[in-house]
Amino acid sequence: MDFALSEEHLLLRETIRKLMAMHAPPERMRKMEREQAYPYEVYEAWAAAGLLRLPFPEMYGGSGATILDTAIVAEELSRYSIDLAMSFGSSVFCGLNLLRKGSEEQKAEWLPKLLSGEIKCSIAISEPDAGSDVGAMRTTARRIGDEWIINGQKLWATGAGMRGNVLNVYAKTDTTRDHRNGMSLFLVPNHRPGVECRKLEMLGRRCTGTYEIFLNDVRVPADHLVGGENRGWDVLLSGLQVERVISAANSCGGAQAVIDLAVQYAKERRQFGRPIGSFQAIAHMLADMQTSVEAARTIVWRAAWLLDTKTDALREISMAKLLASECYADVANKGMQVLGAHGYSMECDMQRHFRDSRAATIAGGTSQMQRNLIAHLMGL
Repeated sequence: MDFALSEEHLLLRETIRKLMAMHAPPERMRKMEREQAYPYEVYEAWAAAGLLRLPFPEMYGGSGATILDTAIVAEELSRYSIDLAMSFGSSVFCGLNLLRKGSEEQKAEWLPKLLSGEIKCSIAISEPDAGSDVGAMRTTARRIGDEWIINGQKLWATGAGMRGNVLNVYAKTDTTRDHRNGMSLFLVPNHRPGVECRKLEMLGRRCTGTYEIFLNDVRVPADHLVGGENRGWDVLLSGLQVERVISAANSCGGAQAVIDLAVQYAKERRQFGRPIGSFQAIAHMLADMQTSVEAARTIVWRAAWLLDTKTDALREISMAKLLASECYADVANKGMQVLGAHGYSMECDMQRHFRDSRAATIAGGTSQMQRNLIAHLMGL
């Protein structure tokens, strides 16, 4: 396996850096976070640059790129804002689920809109009593004629209220069976009658937003069911590995941004007549931080490469999600220590990473669930 980035990868990375520097400079991101507003122009710039098309086949308007390519994009976006990068990841993840499990008619209708940026997609699965325990799901859908009627409540839904967003809602369609055999996936535009998205006040990740969703007699056409009735578990599992690779890449990007900030500060901040980075206590801390990020990035790239080779990489992907998310939380904590009071100031980006990183070990599968899964795959 060659770990060197190709010329195409380097060009892709440089293109994204220029794109984000133009559309999402730090001062603008600080302003948007203070206002808790989503910068739609950034998403439109991604669509115009073709980023949303990357992992999709050319026959559907995509670029035919690899999962590794997409992971590199996710990491670079997260160096500017892991908050915004999550909306990129969720649209790609939901789109790939549709590609794998949707009908040809569904793919022809929805994928061009997603790849052009006309619509976005986000996941709605967690509920007040159903997070890691999907079996406790209470949202239901029942069919009447040519429509499905959905009732229930979703919680911790990232980006649910974004303009032009299509919710990927998981609901029980057979309450007499368990979630593996009685759950289905529905495409629900968030503007449909009966859908209410309430943005929650959260510690971090405030631009894309975390939402509570109420579904009251929401009617969707029968052809908004993806993958077949009672086949939602299969749809969910089919995309889980890609979702976690992209999530892990996001954490690597955020962690690298933390180190870049800390190193720059350590070179410029002078105490006792010299830069604080010349003191061993600080220098060794930064060296350990960079080493941990490199280790996380390596396992993320390997997991993405395994996916691209059509290998079952559940164990490696779970390890990547675990290592990268805990790395981001750890280096953000240490970055705050390096910057001291300056990092604690709301005028500094370090405090944003400190807040945003705390969700990394919770969202998309907690560290505890990753450890359970890895141990199970080890035969324990």
